[in-house]
Amino acid sequence: MSPQQTVQELFRTADCVCFDVDSTVIQDEGIDELAKFCGKGDEVKRLTAEAMGGNMTFQEALKKRLDIIRPNVGQIREFIEKFPVRLTPGITELVKELHERGVIVYLVSGGFRSLIEPVAERLNIPTINIFANRLKFYFNGEYAGFDENEPTSRSGGKGLVVRRLKELHGYQRLVIVGDGATDAEASPPADGFIGFGGNVVRDEVKKKAAWYVTDFQELIDSFTIQTKS
Repeated sequence: MSPQQTVQELFRTADCVCFDVDSTVIQDEGIDELAKFCGKGDEVKRLTAEAMGGNMTFQEALKKRLDIIRPNVGQIREFIEKFPVRLTPGITELVKELHERGVIVYLVSGGFRSLIEPVAERLNIPTINIFANRLKFYFNGEYAGFDENEPTSRSGGKGLVVRRLKELHGYQRLVIVGDGATDAEASPPADGFIGFGGNVVRDEVKKKAAWYVTDFQELIDSFTIQTKS
């Protein structure tokens, strides 16, 4: 089998699939949209592009972006209320198909848990299956930083989450799906990586992916192909 066929077969028989969230499960980069909402859009978008291209460590980029935005509790709540989740076409059907097959689905993101919980709810993914960053606030609601102990707050963090999941639950065929450098570098320990370019194409990620898709329908169709063969 070719490297692509190997990953395709791995996905069809996976017992666990981990999805990135920003620009993968949803159409936007949550931190960019939050920055825009807080009037800091252009500065932060530039840093996000650098981070996703692998030009700086993730933790450096996260800290720099949050130091620019400094969102308070009120802004986060208002943002969630006024900025509805824009799911990527096909993701609802794909997650439903995986659930029906008994595959355990996780959301593993360098974004913020408070912004990802509404996404998980839409997809019927339990909140305990979210691995993401936690914002910290002072008692008066002002921004106080982020939890640097969360593995997703630093480069290599997604790989650490994957390793822990495999150790804890004994997953044998774990696949990670995402659009960024932090997703590609999580395989291994993930058994396979599927690059996703449906919202944004990152050339460095495309080069690293044995299977690169631009539409979730391609993943859904892979199950049908297996059934017919």
